[in-house]
Amino acid sequence: MTKKTFLLLPVILLFTACSNKDVQVNSNENTINEIKLSYGEYKKLYEAKNKKVKNVPIAKYEPIITPKEYKKLLLDDKEEITSSASVTPPIKKQVFSDFYSEWKGVKYKLGGASKSGIDCSAFTQRIYKEKFGVEIPRTTKTQVDVGVEVKKSELIPGDLVFFKTGKTDRHVGVYVGNGEFLHSSIKGVQYTKLDKPFYKKNYWTSRRIIE
Repeated sequence: MTKKTFLLLPVILLFTACSNKDVQVNSNENTINEIKLSYGEYKKLYEAKNKKVKNVPIAKYEPIITPKEYKKLLLDDKEEITSSASVTPPIKKQVFSDFYSEWKGVKYKLGGASKSGIDCSAFTQRIYKEKFGVEIPRTTKTQVDVGVEVKKSELIPGDLVFFKTGKTDRHVGVYVGNGEFLHSSIKGVQYTKLDKPFYKKNYWTSRRIIE
């Protein structure tokens, strides 16, 4: 009986040690709680940090990380999304600035489509084609049917803004941000504030063609 007890004791201790899954680690005698992640959650975070290396976690899956590591992964991912989302407006702003420099001083001409004279819809058509590679119709009345309608309060750079300047006359320009739009007016190619009394009073609608 004594021999059986001595033989069973090491076996019991061995199984006890193997089955003891502690979810805490000690570092310099300080206990840090760890977070359990599913494979899917871990893989998503891994790929967000290592975009050029796909599916590696399946071979080196570590389902438990410290709260500090988890927080860092989330913050890094958030910063990456924020930084990429803030790229577009400055690029568009430069596009409009460059186009204005090319057309500055060109006079308005009804039916015109060149630097000897250009009307409003030909001007917006050329911006879209030359700077964004997008073909839009030639006239104001056809351009207003392109894209999707957006509220004036939700304008972003690149949106077309339309005005009813007469009983049958229509005018169009491209919103460039900061409450301004770029257009070919009766005074020639220029930037104008949307809240300028004439345009504020005659504002009609806006259309979004590109994001």
